[in-house]
Amino acid sequence: MKFLFISPRYAGGIGGHAFMLSEQLKKHGHEVDLLHTPHLPIKNLKNPSFAFLSTLKSFCNQKNYDIVHGFNAPSAFAMKFSKSRKKVLSIHGLFSDAIKLIHSKPYGIIGDFVESKALKYADKITTDSKYTKKIYKQNNDVDLEYLPSPIDITKFPIFDSKKIQNQVAYVARADYGKGIDILQNAESKINGKVIYCTNLPWKDAMKNLYSSSVLAQPSRMESLATTIKESFFLKVPVVATNVGGNPELVEDNVTGLLIPPDDPTSLANAINRLLEDENLRKKLSENAYQFVVNNMTWEKVIPKYIKFYNELLK
Repeated sequence: MKFLFISPRYAGGIGGHAFMLSEQLKKHGHEVDLLHTPHLPIKNLKNPSFAFLSTLKSFCNQKNYDIVHGFNAPSAFAMKFSKSRKKVLSIHGLFSDAIKLIHSKPYGIIGDFVESKALKYADKITTDSKYTKKIYKQNNDVDLEYLPSPIDITKFPIFDSKKIQNQVAYVARADYGKGIDILQNAESKINGKVIYCTNLPWKDAMKNLYSSSVLAQPSRMESLATTIKESFFLKVPVVATNVGGNPELVEDNVTGLLIPPDDPTSLANAINRLLEDENLRKKLSENAYQFVVNNMTWEKVIPKYIKFYNELLK
């Protein structure tokens, strides 16, 4: 099969979901082009500038593809003007709701408009979270295909650093949606040191995570958090909020601890519980490791993507 992938970015983590999927498809003999598009590095203009410039570039692209796959709603406009047999759009999380939460209601209105158009341009829409699939069915009467976003465990470096006692890691963007302020408000009640990995290269962030005793994930909104899966693989126990797709990964007291969102006290108490109980940390981290290697690696998931694409072309 011949693919064109359209994404606002192919970076993040060890390349981002679109890039990792393209690499896996290439390994299985398929051809994948990546549409690279610059955008204005200004917070509220990134998505609009990407949508405009990628659409222009796609319109000028004369190549034909079996499938064009857009990642995130702004990619849908470039996807619409591509030359392909079928069009796929991936929505990871609640797009317009995230804009309202992170930006403002006026931008949320624009997000609603963009999303309503984007959902109509695709022959099939995928998501990495059962929660997102459920919400889009309820709110938009749209059926999304569930295809989880795995991690590439073959790319993880072998770390030889020792654990730093009572170190708590935050590995995410420094924004309201990720709940960094909740952790900051809880920090004085935590019996350990919190390190914030907000703008580090992926390997450095993973090294800090590996050396930590706990990952704190206090998001207000989430799809299927990559950091949780990475933490599972590195055997670092997780405290996460009970939002979005988090419960699909974190089963309370089995693969991690789930807490209510927007609750610094519950966050601090759960972190302290793990810091004080080594046996609990070991139990949760072993269960979480088995979960991720059995369910959330490319080896397990790529056959599902290939089957999805083949059936779409039929």
